Amino acid sequence: MQILVTGGAGYIGSHTAKALAQAGHQPIVVDNLQHGHRWAVRWGPLVEQDLADRDALRDVFRAYRIDAVIHFAALIEAGESVQEPAKYFRNNVANTMNLLDAMRESGVRRIVFSSTAAVYGDPRQTPMPEDHPRQPVNPYGESKLMVEKLLQWYGNAYGLAWTALRYFNASGADPDGELGEGHQPESHLIPRAIAAAHGDLPALHLFGTDYDTPDGTAVRDYIHVTDLASAHLRALERLTAGKPSAAFNLGTGQGYSVKEVIAAVERAGGKTVPVQMAPRRPGDPPALVADPTRARQELAWAAQHSSLANIVETAWTWYARYRAGEVAETVASQRPA
Repeated sequence: MQILVTGGAGYIGSHTAKALAQAGHQPIVVDNLQHGHRWAVRWGPLVEQDLADRDALRDVFRAYRIDAVIHFAALIEAGESVQEPAKYFRNNVANTMNLLDAMRESGVRRIVFSSTAAVYGDPRQTPMPEDHPRQPVNPYGESKLMVEKLLQWYGNAYGLAWTALRYFNASGADPDGELGEGHQPESHLIPRAIAAAHGDLPALHLFGTDYDTPDGTAVRDYIHVTDLASAHLRALERLTAGKPSAAFNLGTGQGYSVKEVIAAVERAGGKTVPVQMAPRRPGDPPALVADPTRARQELAWAAQHSSLANIVETAWTWYARYRAGEVAETVASQRPA
C-alpha cells in the first residue's frame, strides 16, 4: 500500500516508515522539517511541506495514490504547551482537520493516529486501561484528546476508520543503528542521561526524590520505538481487515524509576551519569504505567524489544554514532526519488 506518513522525518515516524518499507509498503513522508531530519527519510519520497497549507496537502493526495495515513506530525512538549497553548491547538488540532478534510476529499478512509498517555492526565489507577478517565493536565494532552474526538465524529459522519495509539514513554533506537532520537532541544530522560554520561550536559537534573515509589523517584513505562513501529503496522492491518475503530495503549505494563534508568545507562556505557537534584516539576505524577491488555488481544501485539537494558543499549549506540557525526545529511541522497 501507499501510506502517507505525516511527521515521517521525526523520531517515531521515521522508525515506522522503515517498518512499513520492510513490510512491503511504500511510505510517502510529509514533514516540514522544523523538528524532523532529512537524513531520517530513506525509504520513500519526502514531501517538504506543512499541514497548515491546505492546497499543497491536497496536491499530495492528487500526486500519490494514497491508501491510508499514519499521522505523527505534532508538537510534543507538555511544558511548552502550557506557555503557548495557541501554538499547540493550531498545530495539533487545526492542522489535523486540514489532513482529515484532504483525506475525505480524496476518498481515503483509514488513519492511524499517534496519540499519547497524556490524554489521561493524573492516574487514578495503575496500570492505566483505555477506559481510564481522560482529563489532560496540559494543552498538549488536551490537543491529542481533541484529535481523538475529531476522529470519532469524522468516523460517525463520514465513514472514517481510525485507530488512536496512546504511547507511554517512547525510547530506544533502531537496532540497525540507522535511526534514533535527534530532538533539539532534547527533553527525554534516557538520551539526556546518555548525553550527561558523555559530558555533553553538565549534569542530569533529577526532578523529585520524595515520590511515593520504591526509591522516591518517578516511575514510567518505557516502550522501545521499534515496538511502537510494529504496533502501527498491526493497527493498519487491523483497519484494512475491516475491524472497528478503537484506541489502544502502547506500553509494557512494567514501570522503571528514574534511578533505575540512570543505573541502566551507567551499566550500558561504563560511565557515571552526573546528577543534580532538583524539585519536582508541577504535574509530574509518581507513576505512569500502561495496561496493554487490549493491544495484546485485539492487535495481536506485545512489546518484544522493550527490556530496559535493550532500550538503553540501542539508545547509547545511536547516540555515540550521532555524536561522532556518522549520521550525516548526505544519507538523504539514498532516498528513492
